[in-house]
Amino acid sequence: MKLFLLYNATFYTLNPAQPTVQALAVWDGKIVAAGTVEEAETALPAGAPRINLNGLTVLPGLTDSHLHLQHFALALQYVDCETDTRAECLLRVQHKAKSTPPQNWIRGHGWNQNVWEEGFGNAHLLDQVAPHHPVYLTAKSLHAAWVNTLALQAAGIDRNTPDPPDGRIQRDESGNPTGILFESAMGLVEKVIPEATLPQIRQAIEDAQPHLWGMGLTGVHDFDRRQCFMALQELEQAGRLKLRVVKSIPLENLNEAVEVGLRSGFGSQWLRIGSLKCFADGALGPQTAAMLQPYEGNASESGILFLDSEEIVEIGQRAAASGLSLAIHAIGDRANHEVLKAYAQLRQFEKQEARPHLRHRIEHVQVL
Repeated sequence: MKLFLLYNATFYTLNPAQPTVQALAVWDGKIVAAGTVEEAETALPAGAPRINLNGLTVLPGLTDSHLHLQHFALALQYVDCETDTRAECLLRVQHKAKSTPPQNWIRGHGWNQNVWEEGFGNAHLLDQVAPHHPVYLTAKSLHAAWVNTLALQAAGIDRNTPDPPDGRIQRDESGNPTGILFESAMGLVEKVIPEATLPQIRQAIEDAQPHLWGMGLTGVHDFDRRQCFMALQELEQAGRLKLRVVKSIPLENLNEAVEVGLRSGFGSQWLRIGSLKCFADGALGPQTAAMLQPYEGNASESGILFLDSEEIVEIGQRAAASGLSLAIHAIGDRANHEVLKAYAQLRQFEKQEARPHLRHRIEHVQVL
């Protein structure tokens, strides 16, 4: 239906001069008039279809300001690990194992040990419900993973494996890996899991769009990586991208972005460049968010600081030279203080260099 009239509803406009209207005229996917029924009708040809919304309340489309679109789309095919009990999560993995060929990876997402009475799981629990499959389950925070013995073996992780920079392998009293991996240690397993192909990612994102529309979302700010960006470009070119996406650039791709001259805001109405995405710390759930004080019940742990203010300023000045703003993940109070200190210095840098005022932002800001 190319054109139609929506009426008999309360339409919120976000226009202070006209907060609500009675009708909308839509033509070729765009609102061409808003007002009374009579006013909206004048924008359409005579006899245009009329849709009675029977007193509904209609809001403008919502924008999710922080989404991992590729992960969300693919996770619709994973085990849903967001359960009230650890036992229920294990049952779901067991059910998935029954329909998955042996040796194929089982993936899941959404667990949170803080809501489970027993706390973290371990590899042996997963071994019992999926003995013939490597299992990789990401936490709700996306900053920890729970794996089984086959997954540890596939990645070559044992008691002699050192913690990678900015990551940690949880170990038992004997020094053996328990099956819980934090931050960059997750990558030790991720790199041996077969990657989704570009066509698979593209199809998953296209299939995920109705799920997002159902939540009222018409736009997202995406923080996934290169493959997601490529899939989004293909969807946009084919006219099948029906979400307005602001796409971040990962810090590791800063050199490429600068070299080709990408700037924040460049793109189309459906897909445009956002900010340079950096990480200042981890997350509260796995206790990797950088805190000024140790975590309660764990006096030796105050999180992981990935970037201090000096490093952020150096990155920010380089990005600013190419017109790229920063979007920095910071959850703990120490991390947020470092980012705010850096942003104050970057504001001074912009003034001194007569550069445009870039809209830097902090993602999450859970503890100040």
